[in-house]
Amino acid sequence: MQLSRLVQFHKVLADPTRIKMILLLSNKPLNGQELAEMLNISTPTVTHHVNKLREVGLLHQRRDKNTIYFTLDEKTLERSNESIIKLIRQAKSEEGKDMLSEEQTQMRDHVIQNFFTSDGRLKQIPSQLKKKVIILEYLIGKLEKEKQYQEREINQFIKQFHDDFATIRREFIMHQFMYRENSVYELNPRELWTKWEKLS
Repeated sequence: MQLSRLVQFHKVLADPTRIKMILLLSNKPLNGQELAEMLNISTPTVTHHVNKLREVGLLHQRRDKNTIYFTLDEKTLERSNESIIKLIRQAKSEEGKDMLSEEQTQMRDHVIQNFFTSDGRLKQIPSQLKKKVIILEYLIGKLEKEKQYQEREINQFIKQFHDDFATIRREFIMHQFMYRENSVYELNPRELWTKWEKLS
């Protein structure tokens, strides 16, 4: 499960009514009217919450004559938990492996020195992938972890270094430095970033 989908999944779950709905449906399929009565909410409210749960694949529905029954997809819940555990294990396995060799450190510093002016402006976006990822990593290191940025904030940040903010913003996403949802940007965990050290 991709990080952006994982985040969206848990945003949908961050609601007491939806959690209660999941618990009820873990016992047996229920229709909208039954859920409304058991949760003491209106049928339109049930529909709203059901749609949110369906968007992330947690519910399935089947029609029996004129009644629609909802069923919990427990496998989706399991996959979500497995994805979180996988991310944690990846982070642990990468710990201590991000140390650069002296040669790699020199190369990174050399690229940064060559592509930036003395006042910190990016002369040009490198065409070679490895050098480009080095530059992207250098720039992304100036953003705050766990902070959410509006698109205009990312644009302004990039324009400090280069006028082509649209291309660099897109490269941040393509190389997994950031993820975007509804024009809101946030840094991905470091283990998801493209590793320039592994590029030829």
